[in-house]
This record gives sequence, C-alpha cells and structure tokens, in this order.
Amino acid sequence: MPDTGLLFWMLVIFVAVLAILAKWGFPVITSMVEKRKNYISESLALAKKADEKMSNLLKEQERIIREAREEQNKILKEAAEARNNIVRQAQEQARDEAAKIIAEAKVQIEADKESAISQIRSQVALLSVNVAEKVLRKTLAADKEQKELIEKMVEESLKIDPDTARS
Repeated sequence: MPDTGLLFWMLVIFVAVLAILAKWGFPVITSMVEKRKNYISESLALAKKADEKMSNLLKEQERIIREAREEQNKILKEAAEARNNIVRQAQEQARDEAAKIIAEAKVQIEADKESAISQIRSQVALLSVNVAEKVLRKTLAADKEQKELIEKMVEESLKIDPDTARS
C-alpha cells in the first residue's frame, strides 16, 4: 500500500491534470469528436442520397432501355409492314404488267394469225387463179367449150350459194 503523502500528491497531480484537460483538452477533443461525428453523419446522408439517386438513375435507365426496345420493335414492325407493302405492290404491278403483256401478245398473235391466214388465202387464190387459167387455156381452145364451162360454173355457184340465187 502506498504512503498517504504519495497518495496525496498523486491526487493533487491527477486533479491538476484533470483540470487542465477539462479546461483546454476535453473541449478540443469533444469538438473534434463532434466534428468527426457531423462529418460521418453528413457523409452517410450524402451516401444515402447518392444511393437513392443511383437507384433512381437505374430505374430511369431501365425505363429508357424499355422504351427504346419498344420503339425499336415498333420501327422494325413498321419497316416489315412497309417492306411487305412494297413487295406486294411490286408483285401486283408485275402481275398487271404480265397480264398486259400477255393480252398484247395475244392480240398481236391473233393479228399476225389473221394476217398470215389472209396472206395464205390471197396466195392460194392467186395460185388457184393461175393454175385455173393455165388449165383453162389448155383445155378450152374453142369458144363453144368456154361458153359451156361458164354456164356450168354459174349454175353450180347458184346451187351452192342460195343468197346469190335470190339476187
């Protein structure tokens, strides 16, 4: 056990150090602790606000991405519809054009056919006349034979064509 004198002086020094610390040390320490506490509180508040802002930004980002995807889908759908319309119109135009070309070709073919038939008929008639002329010249040397042949042909044509017989 220490001596009372030692205890007394230890107590006096302790009270003096405590008084000095209470007067000058503790206020500085407590103010520093208070500043640190305020700094930490403000940092936590700022971190909380930053976290909320980040959360809001993430939500906003997700919303913007969702809207962009919807817009992209809408644009793709419109583009597909436009492409289909263009293809359909092109097919319709091609069909119309093909039908028009086919119709024109049919008309042209029919005209060419009629022209060819007409030419063939005229050539056949010309050849027939030439052949008949040559045959008649050979066989009909006399006027009497010619008259008999003409009368016979007139009678035959009247028998064949009743409209001609009436007139």
